[in-house]
Amino acid sequence: MLDTHESLKEKWWAWHKENPQIYELFERFTMDAIRKGHKRLSAWLIVNRIRWETMVETTGEDFKISNDFIAYYARLFMALHPEYDGFFKTKQLRRD
Repeated sequence: MLDTHESLKEKWWAWHKENPQIYELFERFTMDAIRKGHKRLSAWLIVNRIRWETMVETTGEDFKISNDFIAYYARLFMALHPEYDGFFKTKQLRRD
């Protein structure tokens, strides 16, 4: 049996693979903020912009981004863009 952390991480990874457009938006909106001069920002702010864009500005099927996934998106962004390591403040995951 997997521990809670692993099962949540695996749940996020499976959801991420089925919804790659979410990370694309996360990366795009984060890069927008960086270009505007932000040195640090909240990953929650980025995800809430994604929620706005996907629920209000677009049409089509609604879906929800779990708050539990936000930390993983922040970590993924910084892993893929090491030059921006520390852009999102991260804490040790409670499940670690």
